[in-house]
Amino acid sequence: MSEDTKITVSRLIDASAKDIFRVLSDPQHHARIDGTGMIRSDEKTDRITKTGQVFRMNMHNERFRDYQMDNLVTGYAENKLLAWAPGMVGYNDGQPGGWTFAYELEPQGPDATEVTLTYDWSGVTDKGILKTLSFPVLTAAQLETSLANLAEAVSS
Repeated sequence: MSEDTKITVSRLIDASAKDIFRVLSDPQHHARIDGTGMIRSDEKTDRITKTGQVFRMNMHNERFRDYQMDNLVTGYAENKLLAWAPGMVGYNDGQPGGWTFAYELEPQGPDATEVTLTYDWSGVTDKGILKTLSFPVLTAAQLETSLANLAEAVSS
């Protein structure tokens, strides 16, 4: 499903919400589940345990080459929700750029969970960012690949 300022995709994953959340809340797994190919690794970040935490990811794409993103955790409910707002290190003091990612987990029994991933860019107002990037930067297909990769990561 797509709207003017967000893309939302869902998938039923054959795993408990607890097992899925365990993967999502550990940034060392994010490169493995990333459907864009931009995340290379985490920067030795601890497990995410609350809102307000920041975790850093090492990134790469053709336009910006190698760069880092600081991700401010904006939503946290154990086994239910994990959301963050990325900001590029070295730009605007690494403050979030106005887009967010949110994973919502809805148990469908003991070993099945509906996982919804939302990419929302409604908060992007920085003229420099709007001049540099054309939103949406990601596609629904890339988000669906992230959910498929998450399903694989949880099962292995």
